[in-house]
Amino acid sequence: MAFPAGFGWGASTAAYQVEGGWDADGKGPSVWDTFTHQGGERVFQNQTGDVACGSYTLWEEDLKCIKQLGLTHYRFSLSWSRLLPDGTTGFINQKGKYYYNKIIDDLLTNGVIPIVTLYHFDLPQALEDKGGWLSEAIIESFDKYARFCFSTFGDRVKQWITINEPNILAIMAYDLGVFPPGVPHFGTGGYQAAHNLIKAHARSWHSYDSLFRKEQKGMVSLAIFAGWAEPADTNSVSDQEAAKRAIAFCLDFFAKPIFIDGDYPEVVKSQIAFMSKKQGYPSSRLPEFTEEEKRMIKGTADFFAVQYYTSRLVKYQENKKEEVGFLQDVELQVFPDPSWKRLDWVYVVPWGIRKLLKYIKDTYNNPVIYITENGLPQGDPASLDDTQRWEYFRQTFQELFKAIQLDKVNLKLYCAWSLLDNFEWTQGYSSRFGFFHVDFEDPARPRVPYTSAKEYAKIIRNNGLKESL
Repeated sequence: MAFPAGFGWGASTAAYQVEGGWDADGKGPSVWDTFTHQGGERVFQNQTGDVACGSYTLWEEDLKCIKQLGLTHYRFSLSWSRLLPDGTTGFINQKGKYYYNKIIDDLLTNGVIPIVTLYHFDLPQALEDKGGWLSEAIIESFDKYARFCFSTFGDRVKQWITINEPNILAIMAYDLGVFPPGVPHFGTGGYQAAHNLIKAHARSWHSYDSLFRKEQKGMVSLAIFAGWAEPADTNSVSDQEAAKRAIAFCLDFFAKPIFIDGDYPEVVKSQIAFMSKKQGYPSSRLPEFTEEEKRMIKGTADFFAVQYYTSRLVKYQENKKEEVGFLQDVELQVFPDPSWKRLDWVYVVPWGIRKLLKYIKDTYNNPVIYITENGLPQGDPASLDDTQRWEYFRQTFQELFKAIQLDKVNLKLYCAWSLLDNFEWTQGYSSRFGFFHVDFEDPARPRVPYTSAKEYAKIIRNNGLKESL
């Protein structure tokens, strides 16, 4: 099962999840610094990313891990408030600039291609104080930050992700309020944030396109989280429609405006308008794009970056109580098949990734696809032997191979989550997704390979699996 020549094999991390050094060398606070320092059990055991993997001072150790695996690509994110402590270019933190320059230069020296994410959930607190993603002012702030990064690092970075999982951020931070700033706005905040996230991405893509592309010759996209949704009863029309809605509200909500026509899916618009009217709102809770904005948003991605972890069965569930909320708007119930194996919150459904890739190919005009995250947590955190987890990875690679060979999906890159065990947001350090085990009790934060690290290194060396399809 050799993958196509030149196929990319990577691993991903994100600044807040691995760096630590939360206030080192002039870094400004991010929303996650504020949120975790407030306590209140919103994060597992009130853990924080103050030190995390210590990557801010231990980059050389991370580089050893990258070389040990033989990665062709490494995806990491820039901490906005490490570079621009108050979120604006009014003051640039030179130490932050030096840190990321060193990462990029070291990667290139070792033949590893950097994929750089501008923003991975860690908004500068100074910008959250001005309304964060609920305020339209954020669009300009993000564009200026993006331009700063393109001009500072773009001579060497050729693959950019503007925003990581805007769909997860919008729901978790601004609808449910379980991510910082921690204030729920059920049924309204998520849509407002999503609206501004889409416009901010599009603006920064245009900035790259008009000011940097000709000289730097790079590519820009955003990374969308997507699970696969399968109807619970394949003979039920209402379950089939619910499964389509699940994909529309998760993936197409962001992908259709950006890749197709600058506007939300019809089913999303009609469903939210219908619910809003039933609830007595004078107009839809989903903001509308102007015609000018649609033109600005359409076509603002150079490849399709997707992040897949798991799948769910979907059943229609009428919102009889007319509750207001993102999940209530979709009118469905999600649950796993009882036969699916489970590692932590991830149900193991390798065939879901193939179905998702085929859906993207068919819906979005056969784009070049990058999988920028996919992974499973280690079931037994005390053991370095994760043979069971590796078996699920292997099944995933079989499905990717089928997607490329049989479905003719234009998949060019696979990045696993994650290089290292790290701070998994509200789960703290309780969930371990790394190829390398990190001892968070030891101040030196030693990195030790799991069995899966050795196996992934073999896959990369062989550009695929040894067995045939």
